[in-house]
This record gives sequence, C-alpha cells and structure tokens, in this order.
Amino acid sequence: MIRRLLTFALLLLVAAALAAWVYAQRVLPTIDGTLALPGARAPLQIVRDVHGIPTVRAGSARDAMFGLGVAHAQDRLWQMETHRRIGAGRLSEAFGEAALDTDRFLRTLGVRRVAAAQWANASPASREALQAYADGVNAVIATLRARPPEFLILGLQPEPWTPEDSLAWAIMMAWDLGANWNTELIRLRLALKMPKERIDQLLPPYPGDAVPKTLDFAAFYRSLKLDGQQALAEPAVLKLLAIAPESGLEGTGSNSWVLAGSRTTTGKPLLANDPHLKLSTPALWYFARLEAPGLDVAGATMPGLPGVVVGQNKRIAWGFTNTGPDVQDTYLERIKPDDPGQYQTPTGWARFDTRQEVIRVKGGRDVLLTVRSTRHGPVLSDAALAGLGDDATATLGPKAQPAYAITLRWTGLDTDHDIIASTLAMNAAESVDAFIAATRSWGVPMQNMSVADDAGHIAMVSPGRVPLRLPDNDLQGLAPAPGWDTRYDWAGFIPADQVPLIRDPASGHIANANQRVTLPDYPHFITHHWALPFRFQRIEQLIAAQATHSQADLGRMHADVKSLAVAQLLPLLQKAQSSHPLAAAALAKLATFDGTMAADQAAPLIYWAWHRHLAQQVLTDELGAPLYDRLLGQRGYFDALEGALAAAPEGDGWWCDDKGTPAKETCAQQIDRAFSAALDELQAVHGSDVAAWQWGRAHIARSEHRPFSKVKALAKWFEVRTPVGGDSYTVNVSRVSLKADATTGAYYLSEHGPSLRGLYDLGDRTNSRVVHSTGQSGIAWSPLYRSLVGPWRRVEGVPLFMPAGGQVQTLSVSGPP
Repeated sequence: MIRRLLTFALLLLVAAALAAWVYAQRVLPTIDGTLALPGARAPLQIVRDVHGIPTVRAGSARDAMFGLGVAHAQDRLWQMETHRRIGAGRLSEAFGEAALDTDRFLRTLGVRRVAAAQWANASPASREALQAYADGVNAVIATLRARPPEFLILGLQPEPWTPEDSLAWAIMMAWDLGANWNTELIRLRLALKMPKERIDQLLPPYPGDAVPKTLDFAAFYRSLKLDGQQALAEPAVLKLLAIAPESGLEGTGSNSWVLAGSRTTTGKPLLANDPHLKLSTPALWYFARLEAPGLDVAGATMPGLPGVVVGQNKRIAWGFTNTGPDVQDTYLERIKPDDPGQYQTPTGWARFDTRQEVIRVKGGRDVLLTVRSTRHGPVLSDAALAGLGDDATATLGPKAQPAYAITLRWTGLDTDHDIIASTLAMNAAESVDAFIAATRSWGVPMQNMSVADDAGHIAMVSPGRVPLRLPDNDLQGLAPAPGWDTRYDWAGFIPADQVPLIRDPASGHIANANQRVTLPDYPHFITHHWALPFRFQRIEQLIAAQATHSQADLGRMHADVKSLAVAQLLPLLQKAQSSHPLAAAALAKLATFDGTMAADQAAPLIYWAWHRHLAQQVLTDELGAPLYDRLLGQRGYFDALEGALAAAPEGDGWWCDDKGTPAKETCAQQIDRAFSAALDELQAVHGSDVAAWQWGRAHIARSEHRPFSKVKALAKWFEVRTPVGGDSYTVNVSRVSLKADATTGAYYLSEHGPSLRGLYDLGDRTNSRVVHSTGQSGIAWSPLYRSLVGPWRRVEGVPLFMPAGGQVQTLSVSGPP
C-alpha cells in the first residue's frame, strides 16, 4: 500500500510538472511561422531581433498599428491590463478592498469618462489608428493559448481592448507628468501650522528667483477657520494625497541634449535622451519599429498606445523631457450652510453636478460612490472622506456638515485633446520645421521636445496647454484658491505659437534637464516649480569640456554620477564631530568626496544617511510626523535644508531648534547628532568596516511589479532589482528614496530613474542605440524578461534599427481563412 501511495504521489508530481511545463511553453507567444488573426485586413510581418525588438512591416499605416497592437499584446498583456484598470478605476475588481480607495479617487477624477469623450471627438486619422491598434490587441486575446501568469493567479480573464482604454492611459501618463495639486494642498496644511514666511523657506522658489509676491494665504486660511473643517483636516488631506496615483515627485524628470554638426565628430547632429519615470517590471517602454508606405519609424512605444513616443525616422530624431507646468489649480468651494447640495459661485449658489459610480470589489460587496463636480471640476475631497468612513464623522461629530470642499481644475480633463493625431504627425515629420508644426496640436502633458534632422538643424520646443491666469490672481497657482472669486479663474491658454522655442542656437547645442525653459522676458507664466538645475549644470559642464563630441562621449555623459547638489551641505558634514567609534574612518572617506555617487564607494552612503537623519531631526517637529512622512515620499528637502543650514554662519535657529525639548538646539548640534545617528544606522546594517561600505549595496534600483511586488513570496520572481550609483541630482539619475521600503524596510532604494536611454545619430541611424530598464517580454520566465537589465545598469545600448542579418524570428500574420 505504501509503495502504491508513493507511486501515485510520484505520478501526480510528474503530471503536475508536465502540466506546468506545457503551460510555461504555451503562455509564450507565437513569434515565428504563420498566424491567422481576426481583424487582419492584409498580410503583414513581425520580425524580431535577438533582443525581442519587433519590426512591423505592413502594407499601410493602419495595418502597422494593428501589428503593433499584436506585438504589445503578445509581450505585455498583463501590463496593459493594469494600465486599463488604473485608467478606469477598476483595480478593486482584481485586487480587492486594498485598492478601493484608489478606485474612489480615480472614479472621482473621471479619467475613463474623459477618455470616452476624447474618443468621440478624435480626428479620423486618430480613430483609425486607435481602432486598428485595439483590433490587433483583441486578435491576440481571442487566440490566446494560455493566459499570462498574473491572470491565472488572480483568476482573471482578459477583456477586449478599446480605444477608450488607450486614451485613458494617456491621461494617466499626463497625470504623472503634470501634477502639482498635491503641493497646493500641502501648502494649505502647512498654513495651519506656520506663517507663510516659513512655508516659503520649506518650499523655496527656483534658485535665483525671488519669493513670489502673493496673498498671505496662511492668514487667509486662518480667517476662514479651516482648521476644524472635515474636508481640510490633516487626516483627510493626508488621506487624499495617499490614495491618489503618484505624481509630482522631486528627483524625477528627464535629460535631453542635442548637438549640431558643428559640435560633433560626425558633422551631423547627435541627440541624447533619457526620460526619468517610475521604474516598473516590465519596463514602461517597449521598443518597436514600424515600416509601411509613408511610415518608417523606430523607438520607444508605450503598451496601450499606438505610435512611437520618442525615437527616430529616416530624417529626424526626437526626445522628451518634462516641462512640469502648473496646469492644475485646486479650489476651496464654499458649501451652502442650509443646503449641502449647493456651492457658492461668483453669481450666487449653484447645485453640484452629481453622478453615481458602482465599484465592484473582489471578495466583497459592490460600493456605491456619489461623485460631485463644480464649475471647476471634480470634488476630490469627497474621495478622501469616503475612504475615511467613520473616522471622517468623528472629526466634527455626526451632525456636522463640511463647510468647504476641494475641487480640481486640470487641463488633462479637457475633452478636446487629440494626442494620437500629434503623435502620428511627429512620427511622419521629415524636418525640424515639420516636427515643430506637428506639435502645435499637442495638449498634455507639456513636454520639452528636442529634435534634430539630417539637414543639420536642431531645436527644442515645449508644446502643451498651459492656462493663462489673470493679473490680479494673487495666489498664482501656489495654494488652493477661493472658488467663489472670479480672479482665480483661468482666462484661456498660452497660444500654441507662443510656447518656448529654441532653434539652431549659435552655441551649437541645446540641453534640458527640467530646469527653467523661459527667459526673463518671456511674457507668460508657466510654473514656479522648475526642477533644481544641477543636472542641467553638469550637462553643460560636460558639453563645454570638448569642442566636439562623439556618440561614445554622449554615452559617457549618460553614465555620469557626479552630483553638484552636495556643494553646499557636504562641507557641513565634513566638519561634523562625533564620538562614534567609526567617525574617524567615515570622515576620512568624506575628506576626498567630491559628490561622485559611485556605486562601489562608501562616501555617498554616508552622505545620504546623514542627509536623511538631518532632515528628520530638523523638520519633523515643525511639520508633525504624519505630514513630514507624507512630504518625504515626494521630496528630499534638499533646498529646505540648504536654506536652513547653509544660508548663514550659524544657520537658522528656528528650524534647527527641536520644539519638543526644553533646550534650544543649534544647527551645529543637529549636524553632529545626524552624523552619529547615520553611523549607528550604517554600522547596524553594513557592519563596522567602513572601507567595505558601498553605496550600491543600499542604493538598489527597484522596478516594481504590479501587484506581485507587494506579495513577498512572489516579489523575487516578478520584480527586478539591481545595484546602481548616482542620486536624485546626477545626470545618471537614480532618485534616492528616504522612506523605508515597504517590503524590506531598507532605505535609499531608487524607484525612479532613466526609464529608457536613447542615443540617436542623424548621420547614420544604424548607429543609434537604445535601452530600457528590464526586457521586452512580460512573461517572468522568458529569457527576454530581464535581458536588458545588465546593459541598462552598465549604461550600454542595443541597436535601435535592426542590423543586417539581425532577424531571429519572423511571424507572418494574415486574416482568418
């Protein structure tokens, strides 16, 4: 009997292993041979190289978009599913109650409804491309041999893809790149804790700019007695910031620089670009080449969208950096005391527009959500109060009615955008002038678009819809405005022919790293929140170091990890005093440190550990721990610390004094205490041998997998991690997270960095090189799932255009018999 049982168990194991092997093979896409797909109107080929980059060869542009949809669905179907659910606010259907708050926010924002309206208003060319792309995706879904593992584990079935799904994801990308609403709400909460003067020090203006002359909003909010208001209480505001999709993070952005032929060794322009975004597994980007009559373009595509976002065609190459414009304003809407269904407008009381949303929750009951909106836009505070539930009632008591609500006006919710039309025109442009003309219809997100052509011209244009604010708007988009006052309404938008533009400068180069793009005489306001200029300054240094540059030189610039940001604070650390037994060894490492954030060095680790403890010690007592932690997820407080500690010989005593102790601490004491605390931390984590400490052992680039990064047993199989150098301010950027990793508790991870790198040669495009952060496949056991991690870490690239003889698999696609 025992032998029989053992034999039976062995047979079961063999059967299970065989079934797993069969599944593992069947879930991989058919990429060689022939395939009949519904929706294919004419034969086409999808030819893949050794890196899994497909070349779609089709008889028309429409069929090329169909083929791109096929390739995306074959390699990234689960990623597209997450994109769809984010845009539609349907995460709870897949992930349960843990995602409910985010769904509440997304339904309130109304992204999917806006996408549906944009689809209805789209141009014929856009509609054809979007529909053809969706047809290609759905052809793959209809012929799947096996669902990708995420669908299987979560018990989900792929649904048909729609054009609205594509447009909703485009809106969410604009949210990620064009959001400053959270900073406005943070200012509101700070205004109830400290005077405006101190807020301006904590959130200072761009270097060299004066503090904007605005209304004393701190005094104004206190006059409205906002501190006791339900929707504006700290728990509600922090809840709202927590449930919204991530946006507006310090240390994210992009680099791009383009050199005219006079500054290159080839005599033709060279263009470098590396967009900095949230790192994900699989990567946000997917490389592809599209060939059809009138279309010959290659570059980074985005699963879920037709067309090439950044890349190169036969005549031009282009890249993006984020402008970071202020295209969002939050408003305080005053609610009628005797009728909570009305709010105050400049002409009297008006009723909220309302609609009902049903959120389905996996393993739970459906949730009914009432969404309200005003003349400005959706009432965001309702999503937070709904998420707080009984806690919201406890704030003011069961009979209290909120006196104010928070609404959002955002250009991304306008329904007349047609981003696909702009993308198609840019893909087909054959000169710098034609490319600039193609950007005129670009709405969101506003981008700095570097471009070069093979005739030798270079330019940078910053298209996008930016609101015009009235001259008497004394808040200038910095903090929530009273919604009942017309002076804070928008007065149109910057005309498309008046956006920032640089063309063929005498210097022979253009560089941007999210710094200010406007000159002092520029007539329009774009934002107060330009990125700190350290990356731009370093790029300028490197360009100026040589009269001409090769493509290899540009690659070395991509790899540069010298941080100019340490210049002010590092001398304070180098003079720190501590009785810690490792202090002497640590100071010896710092003595020769020049800000080069090399992965194999100890000094960057010591510096950032000290920075983290210093910020916590100096700022937590003024902000309060909850708000400090919330801001820490967005910014590293670099400029605030610089102002508090380095502006005067003794520093600013108000910030340095710990308000929670009877003693009056000095800045020097805080610097020393932070040094000792950093050494305690590093000794506990990395040991007592300072010579063995390495930045790269703590500073790990983490590419999150949705949702399995949150499941410890699955994270190691689906998530990608690799050690990196650099920091938030280096050209080879890798944002330093000062918050503990939710999975491991470790500090200093990098979850934002170069999502892709591109080097484009306008003299010979076969020399152009690209890389992104993971691999082309979204199937965890595919050899192409992690195949680009090594080249990305080493700042290498792979050919953008397929070299002669480079094809590995050829898939011939036709319609069904």
